[in-house]
Amino acid sequence: MEMRLIPAIVLAIGLTAAGWFVGDGLLEVRQADRYVTVKGLSEREVQADLALWPMQFVVADDDLERAQSRMVEATGKVRAFLERGGFEPGEIELQDLSVTDTRANRYGGPPAPFRYVVSTTVMVRTTQPDRLFAASQRVGELIDAGVVLSSDGPWAGGPTYLFNGLNELKPAMIAEATANAREAAEQFARDSGSKLGPIRRANQGVFVILPRDQAPGVQEQRQRAKVVRVVSTVEYLLED
Repeated sequence: MEMRLIPAIVLAIGLTAAGWFVGDGLLEVRQADRYVTVKGLSEREVQADLALWPMQFVVADDDLERAQSRMVEATGKVRAFLERGGFEPGEIELQDLSVTDTRANRYGGPPAPFRYVVSTTVMVRTTQPDRLFAASQRVGELIDAGVVLSSDGPWAGGPTYLFNGLNELKPAMIAEATANAREAAEQFARDSGSKLGPIRRANQGVFVILPRDQAPGVQEQRQRAKVVRVVSTVEYLLED
């Protein structure tokens, strides 16, 4: 009986030792994996540096020659309106002139009020967004002059304001976001009684351009004032 107990005791001792080593190993793994994940924010308020205003207008008539003549007259009124606003000829471009014969509609349907529909777009492109904004506030002058601006298509809704200076902001904003992340990690380390170790992993984040006034329905491209934002995610190791 006693002889049979010896292997069992040895086995028990072996399992106990193995359990101790395994437990110790797990402890080392947990210690090695101690880290904190923090985020750092950087924001800049900027102003648009490029503005686009595609002004699409349409004339309709039963006589093609008369329709074309009315289009030339409307185009002249639009150009004059823009020149009074201080725009140079190089900032104004005529685009997308088209003529539609409504009677050539092979799909049928009710007859159109006029046979010929002539449409065109005057594109204004300027690096003076404030000047374009001021002109857009006087668009009623065109309506008073008999120019009917179209409200259809992807360009409807007025000028579009863009910001192209992102590359100049990136270095300083990345540095600021990283510094903010480290500050948060240091605070966590102090609160947890640890020391902040080296960076384990880092993600710079994506730069986004948002409207300054972030309200429902407000579109970034319709605002001259914008906010550039980047959020960096950094993992720091924690040390005893």
